[in-house]
Amino acid sequence: MGINFNDLFTADILQELFPSERADEFFEALYGDVDEGVYDIALGFNGHSAETNTLEFSLNLSERPDKCLACNVTYGLPEVFSRHPIINVAGVVKKINELLGGKAKCGEWDLGSTRRISNKLYAVPLTIKLL
Repeated sequence: MGINFNDLFTADILQELFPSERADEFFEALYGDVDEGVYDIALGFNGHSAETNTLEFSLNLSERPDKCLACNVTYGLPEVFSRHPIINVAGVVKKINELLGGKAKCGEWDLGSTRRISNKLYAVPLTIKLL
């Protein structure tokens, strides 16, 4: 494929793909108050699987100070995130496709089940099939 995905998906690029303020916008839309949000959301890159020809990302949910992520996280988040216009996973995948510069193309994508990494960190896997 000729792409070094680890060099492509740097911390700065991931921040551009999914800006940190998007979590505040999400909670403002959901609750009408940013302060009601219990977690920040950041896009993480977990690697490329040559076996399945997929890119593996995750939406990492980090507990905010004086909040309880474990008390408030819902396992219905993948369904909500997949449809929510502020989270805009389809838009993120479109931007990833543009970054690939024609060397590969994004196909179908899927948000997996929410996984507990620790009491203060949960992750929603994002798998993108490459064509």
